[in-house]
Amino acid sequence: MNQLTIVLCAFVSVAAAVPLGVYSSTTPIPILRQSADGPNPDGSYSYSYETANGIQAQEIGYLNYPGTQAESREAQGSYSYTAPNGEIIQVSYVANENGFQPQGSHIPTIPPAILKALEYIAAHREEHIGAQ
Repeated sequence: MNQLTIVLCAFVSVAAAVPLGVYSSTTPIPILRQSADGPNPDGSYSYSYETANGIQAQEIGYLNYPGTQAESREAQGSYSYTAPNGEIIQVSYVANENGFQPQGSHIPTIPPAILKALEYIAAHREEHIGAQ
């Protein structure tokens, strides 16, 4: 039994010592432009950057209704990059109490039937809540 344990430990040790793959390094992408402001005392901030491979991003953030119970954070921004197929992907967004809301020509839209159903549900919400 001891010999079996020793042999198994030896096999596990050898297996653990085998390299898992070839390490390949990548060339760092230069940052062409970068700016940042904040966070400021009022909660606002902004940043933007552009890289040599065509990535661009910018965002501003601030507090809505500061000092009230409805106080919330909001961010607005955009980013773009080139997809592997060569298409330039551009996204603009708002992130607030309603979640992350991206917009872009590559983002699928809600099918009309689903949109109509969602509008119906929203318009008749009280009827459904009262029926339960």
